[in-house]
Amino acid sequence: MQVTQTALPGVLLLKPARFGDARGFFSESWNRKTLAEHGIALDFVQDNHSISAAVGTVRGLHFQTPPHAQDKLVRCGQGALFDVAVDIRKGSPTYGQWVGYDLTAENGLQLLIPKGFLHGFVTHAPDTEIIYKCTDYYAPECDGALRFDDPDIGIDWGLNGEPILSDKDATAPLLAGFDSPFTYGNSA
Repeated sequence: MQVTQTALPGVLLLKPARFGDARGFFSESWNRKTLAEHGIALDFVQDNHSISAAVGTVRGLHFQTPPHAQDKLVRCGQGALFDVAVDIRKGSPTYGQWVGYDLTAENGLQLLIPKGFLHGFVTHAPDTEIIYKCTDYYAPECDGALRFDDPDIGIDWGLNGEPILSDKDATAPLLAGFDSPFTYGNSA
């Protein structure tokens, strides 16, 4: 397992080893012991799996507030997506900054997104599947979102046309005026 620190401290890019032959490949996508050897000790309690039928589907930017904040380990099971994390921790030197990576079924890359970061993605292939582990259960009363196209964040989604959005994502508020429940240096 290769683990690479991104430009946002705490957001990690993981590349599990793959063993392939003419039949395909085998890969351990998650192993508690292996991650602990890299200093990653998270207790995942829920797996989520969604499929987006159309290219240009944007989901995000999402978060879940304390006391049910979630760390996420994200990967692409089929297709291709551009996955994004945005720092929303008050007092963070990287507040409002983002990183994004192409996660595909072929490259096997995974993105570890800690609590205190927004998460979102756009699909670049039809029938794209995203699979991710979470460290807390979904809690609708703690569910939140900010605008994917917020000019103060400035994410280049690589869209070639109008995005396909849920009503929740289309009407999400902007970062300006957002009172983040997350504080830098606090792992709540």
